[in-house]
Amino acid sequence: MAELQPWRNPRPAPQLQEIQARVQPPRMPEWVRAWWPVAIWACFIFTMSTDSFSAEHTRWFFEPILRWLDPSLTTPQFEFIHHIIRKCAHFTEYFIFFLLLYRGVRGDRKGWRWTWGIAALFCAAGYSALDEIHQAFVSSRTASPYDSLLDSIGAFVAFIALWIWFRRRAEGQAKVSAIDTTAS
Repeated sequence: MAELQPWRNPRPAPQLQEIQARVQPPRMPEWVRAWWPVAIWACFIFTMSTDSFSAEHTRWFFEPILRWLDPSLTTPQFEFIHHIIRKCAHFTEYFIFFLLLYRGVRGDRKGWRWTWGIAALFCAAGYSALDEIHQAFVSSRTASPYDSLLDSIGAFVAFIALWIWFRRRAEGQAKVSAIDTTAS
């Protein structure tokens, strides 16, 4: 019968596991996996430093919301709240940026190292200075060393928070291992 049907393949079709074993998806290098969030966040910070996010342009977004929340809000009160929101954004941007930088510097290693934290802190502070230099060339923005200081403070607070988090985590693991050894 095989000679009557030469187009038939006598070999059985491969099973799904055989195909999956032969076809592996391309793996992303570890350094790309560690650093792509940093690059995305740095682009976000750069975008926030453009004319589109100047005080004049963010005013139209926040003013209706704040006036809806408090219709009796005066213009000086709004200006103060708007200023606080913008400064909190500086702090928060660099708090998150430090965390992502630490993740990138650490790579696939675990735990806390002072050198990793200091490297991430200096990178965040350096990028903060470059960000203010960039704002000096945007007509609707003003470069301020105080904003750079606020950015660096945000990164430093993240440094302290991450150090405390890793320290407490290590203490908790030490307690668990001490309990395990005494139970044995």
